[in-house]
Amino acid sequence: MRFGLLGPPVLFHDAREGGRGDARIIASPKSRALLAVLLLDAGRVVSVESLKDALWGGAPPVSAQASLHNHITRLRRLLDDPGRLRTVPSGYVLRIDEGELDVHVFDAHVAEARAAHTGRDWRRVVRECAGALALWRGAPLAGLPPEVGGYAFAQRLCEARLLLLEWRYDAELALGGPRLHELVPELAALTVEYPLREVYHRQLMLALHRTGRQAEALAVHRELRTRLVGRLGIEPGPGVREAHVEVLRGAAGERGAKGPEDADGSSGDKHSRGANGSGGDKDSRGANGSGGPGRPDPSPAQLPPHPTHFIGRTAVRDALHRTLTAPDPHPTAVISGMAGVGKSALALHVAHQLAERFPDGQLHLDLHGATPGMTPLTPAQALTTLLRDLGTEPCRIPERPEDAAALLRSLLAPTRTLLVLDDASSAAQVRPLLPGGAGCGVIVTSRSPLAALDGAARFPLAPLSDEEGAELLRKASGREGLDGTDAARLLVELTGRLPLALRVVAARLAARRALTPDVLAGQLTAAEVRLHHLEYDDLSVRRSLAVAHDALAASEREADRDAARTLVRIGALDLPTYGAPLLARLAGTSEHRTEAALDRLLDVALLEETTYGRYAPHDLVRDFARERAGERGTATTADTALHWYAAVAERLLAAIVEPGPDRDDRRRPTPVQPGGHAAHVGTVAPFADADEAFAWGDRELENVVALAVRYADDPSGQRAGLVSTLVRLIFPYAHRRGRVAEMEVLGQAGLRVARRLGDAVAEAYALVDLAGLHLLTGRQNDALALNDRALAIWRRLDHPSWIRRCLNNRGLLLDGLGRHTEAGEALERSLEYARRLDDPYGEAVTHSHLGNLVEHTDPRAAIERHRRSLALGDAIGAVIVRHSAHCNIGYAHLRLGQPAAALPHFEESLRILGGHGDWHGESQTRLGLVRALRLLGHDGRAARECAELLRRAEARADHYTGGLARHQHGLLLRERGHIGEAREEWSSALAALEDTDEQAVVTELRELLECPV
Repeated sequence: MRFGLLGPPVLFHDAREGGRGDARIIASPKSRALLAVLLLDAGRVVSVESLKDALWGGAPPVSAQASLHNHITRLRRLLDDPGRLRTVPSGYVLRIDEGELDVHVFDAHVAEARAAHTGRDWRRVVRECAGALALWRGAPLAGLPPEVGGYAFAQRLCEARLLLLEWRYDAELALGGPRLHELVPELAALTVEYPLREVYHRQLMLALHRTGRQAEALAVHRELRTRLVGRLGIEPGPGVREAHVEVLRGAAGERGAKGPEDADGSSGDKHSRGANGSGGDKDSRGANGSGGPGRPDPSPAQLPPHPTHFIGRTAVRDALHRTLTAPDPHPTAVISGMAGVGKSALALHVAHQLAERFPDGQLHLDLHGATPGMTPLTPAQALTTLLRDLGTEPCRIPERPEDAAALLRSLLAPTRTLLVLDDASSAAQVRPLLPGGAGCGVIVTSRSPLAALDGAARFPLAPLSDEEGAELLRKASGREGLDGTDAARLLVELTGRLPLALRVVAARLAARRALTPDVLAGQLTAAEVRLHHLEYDDLSVRRSLAVAHDALAASEREADRDAARTLVRIGALDLPTYGAPLLARLAGTSEHRTEAALDRLLDVALLEETTYGRYAPHDLVRDFARERAGERGTATTADTALHWYAAVAERLLAAIVEPGPDRDDRRRPTPVQPGGHAAHVGTVAPFADADEAFAWGDRELENVVALAVRYADDPSGQRAGLVSTLVRLIFPYAHRRGRVAEMEVLGQAGLRVARRLGDAVAEAYALVDLAGLHLLTGRQNDALALNDRALAIWRRLDHPSWIRRCLNNRGLLLDGLGRHTEAGEALERSLEYARRLDDPYGEAVTHSHLGNLVEHTDPRAAIERHRRSLALGDAIGAVIVRHSAHCNIGYAHLRLGQPAAALPHFEESLRILGGHGDWHGESQTRLGLVRALRLLGHDGRAARECAELLRRAEARADHYTGGLARHQHGLLLRERGHIGEAREEWSSALAALEDTDEQAVVTELRELLECPV
C-alpha cells in the first residue's frame, strides 16, 4: 500500500515496483482530513484533541468522540493492515513504512537532485527531477479545510517543486540538443506564473538565445527589468545580468549553461563584518581612532551607531546598568553567549545609555576573537590601538606589552572613560587592557564567560523569548502584518530565537516582498538546508559558527582539536543530549580527555550544559554539526553508540532486576541478534547499586528512544539487531520507572524489528513488553491479547521460564477482567512451572497473584497467601516481592473495612520500595495509602499524598494512574464540601479512564457526576 499527499489525500492499492498502483478515492471529506492529519505526523502520536480540531475546526459536537471513533474504524477498513492505525493512550499512530508515502519518495528525489546539481551531473539531475515531478498530482493537501493545518508543509513542497524545475532546466540547458526548443513554451508559462522569479527568466533568455531567437531573449530581459525596477525599485540579479551579456555577445556556443551557483553569484563566501542590530556580529571598523594626521580627540567618542532594532533584554540590561554605575573600583562586565545571540548589540545599547556617565570618552575596540576571516588581535596590538586612540604618538608607545599596559592604566586612571571591548577570545587577551582607575567602566563581549578574568560580573546571554523574537522579526523586516501569525511563530521557532538568524530572515523578507513568510518557513523547515537559507549579504549563521569550530580544529592544543572532533561526532549521532562517557567511547579516548574537550566547546559557546554533566547544542549549532559530520566519514559512529548503549543497558538490567530467570533470559542474545557489545566499546563497569543504575537510565532513556526510532527500520540487519537487543535490555528499566510514552515507542520498535528479522524470540519479548505497557495504562484486554500471542510463541519454542511468566501474567490480567476461574487455572499452572524450575522468585510472585484472586471471596485467606509470598521474598531478598506483599495485605484489609490495619502495610511497602523504581507497584501502593487515609479521616495528609501521586503520574505521562488519583481527590474534595471542584476532578478522571478496562471506577464516576448536588 502507498499513500499520497502530493495532491488530494489518496491511497494506492496493489502498488507494483516503480508504480503507484490503483488509487482508492476517499469520498468522505472527514475521512480525507483524518488521513491527512495522520499522514502529516506519520509514525508519531496524534492526540485525540488534534484530530477533533482538524475534523471540526475547534468546535467539535457533543458526539465528536463517537464520531471520531467511527471515522477511525472506516479508515482502518481502507488499509491493507488494520494494525497500521494503532490506538495509544493519548491518541492514534499511523505506521508508514519506507517508500510508502509519496512525500518521502519525493524528498528523496529532491535530495538526490540537489546533490547531482551541486556535482553538475546533469543527466542524473534530469532523471531525479523527473522522478520527483512524476509524483506530483496537484497542490499538496488539495481540497482539505484549513483546520487540517499543514500550510507550511504544503508551501515547502511547492517551493521544492519550483526548485526541481529550476534544476531540471539548468541541466537541460547544459546538455543542449533538440530538447532546447521544447523548453521555451514551458519556461514562458512559468515566467507568466511567477513574474518575479528571476531564475526562470534567465533560463528562458538562454533557451531563446541558444535556439536562435536573440531578439525575443532581449525582450524577456527588457520586460523583467521594467517590472523589477517599476515595482520593487531594484535591478535584476547577477544571474540575469550575465545571461543578458551572453545574449548581447551572441555567444550561444561560447560556454555551457551556468547552474544557479555560478549564475546567481550566491555561493561565494562574503566577509562577515556584521551589523549593528540585535543579531549583528561585529563592526569591523579600523582601530585607529580619528585616523587623521593631527592629534586625535582626547575625549574619544568611538561607539558605533546605536543598534537600529534593539529588542527586550530588560532584566540583563538593568543588571548591567547597576554593575557599571556601582561604586566598585573596577566595574567590568562580561557579556557572553553563542554566536549571533546579540552580545554586541546589548553592549552598544547599554554603552549609549551610559555614555553621559563617562564624560572623558568612550573607546570601542573589536578584538576579533571570532570574526570570520580575521585573526584575533594580540594584547600588544590591542594596547597599541587604545594608546593611539588616547593621543599617544606611535613613537612613544612602549614595545614591551607590560610597559604599554602600564601606560594605558596611567592615562585612564584620572578619567571617567568607558571601554567596550568587543569579541574577546580569552581572558589573557583582555586582562592587559583593563584600566586601573576607579572611574572607568568596561564592557567585554565574548563567546566565553572569561571565567579566569578576576573581579568581573558575568552576564550570560540566552536567545530571545518567543515574543521578543517575533517583535524583532516584525521591526527588522518591515512586515507589519506578521504580528501573531502562525508563520511568524514558526520562523521564530526555526531560527532558534537567535537574533542573528532572525536578522537574516528579516533581511530576506525585506529584500523580496514577493517572498511570503510561509514560503520562507517552508524553506527553513528542512534541517539539512536550513543554514543555507540563513545567509544574506554579510550575515551568515554558518560562518559565525564556523569561526569557533575551525579555530579549534586548527589549534595546536590537543583539547581544542578534540573539541572540534567531538562536535562532529555530536552532529553524526544527533541525540537530544550527551554525556562524557558516550562521547569518550565514540572517540576511543578517556573520559577525562573528553571532558576537557567538552569544556572547550562550552567555552566557545558551541555547547550548552543543560544539567551538570549533560550537554546539548543550540538547534542551529546542531544543524552546523550535522553539516560538518556529513563532510567527514562518520559511518561507524551509530554502530559504536548502539553497542555502548546495549553494553551499559545490560549492566543496568543486572543492577535493577533480581537474580533469576527473569534477568538471565533477557541477557542471552537471540539467535539473530549480535552479542559481545563490550568488545566493541571496551570494558563497561557495573553499577555500584540500583540507585546509580536508575540514575543512568533517567539520563539516557531519551537518547535510547531516539536511536531505536532512527535505526529500527535501518536496512542494515546489524543495526536492526542492535536495536532489538537494546530494547530488550532497557525495557525493564522503562517499565519500572513507568515511562509510558517511551515504553510505547520502544515496544513497537522492538516488535517491528523482530518481525522484519524473523526473530521469534525477540518478537515474544516485544509482545510481553507491550502487554506490560497496556497493563500500566489500564487496558487489560489489549494486554491479555498480546500476552497470549507471546505465550503461544514461547510454547512453540518450549521455553519453560517464559511460559511460567506468561501464565502468571495471564492469571493477573484475567483476574482484573473478572474472569476468576480462568485466572485461577493459569496461576496454578504458573505455580507448577515455578516449582519445577526451582524458581522461588516466580513462586512468590504467583502466590501474590493467587492472594489477589482469593481476596474477592475471602480476604483473610488472601492475607495468608500474601504472607507466604512475603516469607519467600524475605528468604531470597526480593525487594519487589516484599513491597508487593505489604501492598496487597493493605488492600485486603481495606476490603475487610479495616483502614487502620491497612495503613502501616502501605507505609511499609513504600519504605521497602525506596528507590527501586517499580512505578506500577508504587502507584498502586500510593492509591491504597490515599484510600486508607481518607477512610480514617486524615484528609490533610490524604490530600498531600494524592497530590504527590498525581505529580508523579503526570511526570510519566501516565493518564491512567492520574485518572485514578483524580477520582480519589474528588472524593476528598466532596468530603470537605467543595462539590464544584470535586466534579471537575471527576470529569477529568472520567476522560482519562473511560477508554480503559477500569469499568468499576468508570461506572462510579458516571454515577457521581450524574448525582445532583
